[in-house]
Amino acid sequence: MKQISILGCGWLGLPLAKSLLENGYSISGSTTSVEKLTVLENAGITPFLLRLSEETIEGKMESFLKNSEILIVDIPPLLRGNSLESFVGKIRNLIPYIEKSSVKMVLFVSSTSIYSEGNTTITEDTIPNPDTESGKQLLEAEQLLQSNSNFQTTVIRFGGLIGEDRHPIQFLAGKTNLENPEAPINIIHQIDCIGIIKAILQQAKNYNLKDNEIFNAVAPFHPTRKEYYTQKAIEYHLPLPHFNESKPSSGKLISSDKVEQVLGYIFS
Repeated sequence: MKQISILGCGWLGLPLAKSLLENGYSISGSTTSVEKLTVLENAGITPFLLRLSEETIEGKMESFLKNSEILIVDIPPLLRGNSLESFVGKIRNLIPYIEKSSVKMVLFVSSTSIYSEGNTTITEDTIPNPDTESGKQLLEAEQLLQSNSNFQTTVIRFGGLIGEDRHPIQFLAGKTNLENPEAPINIIHQIDCIGIIKAILQQAKNYNLKDNEIFNAVAPFHPTRKEYYTQKAIEYHLPLPHFNESKPSSGKLISSDKVEQVLGYIFS
């Protein structure tokens, strides 16, 4: 049995932890919510209440990391609106704890937002040029982790996250004047997120994973925003979204070829 610590048992981290438990892993999981500690414990996860800031870490981080060879970092930057939070500061504050622990591999959940829009096909060889504060801080956090020689860091850059209880059409239904109708979508289902993470862990277990790998991960189909969200509105019986087609569309197409070729992953 191998122990894994998951920093951030939220929308993705909790079902990931449950899936890994089914595969025989022992899981330490963190949450920032006192109420959620019981949820984690009832699921068979060893629960920890941890709160990271750029100045301090509240909670027993040493105990959370104890005996784990793998740390999965899945905490969002939370940089929307007027937030002045330093996500990079949080990661910088976390690194000394990793260095002192038994962790040999960090799996960092990032985002394709680190790539700018540009009507091009994006691969892992594309030089990131983020145009949002969230993207900029995610990229800097990636670099901080991967430049540290005390542990290996694999980065997964997920596209837009969807699942049974989460879909952007819920927010776009009935909206008007939406931009970029001809831009390709880059989304990924929660099931595939979990499957890809497990495929990476299997490759690492078999010593088939290179040091400091980066994977882009989105579903390998890219209809236009107008096509996709119109169809989803019909499926969900929601008001149709309306797009502004008077301006040229700007977007990017994220390639997941490396996930399929290197990991041998087949999307669901």
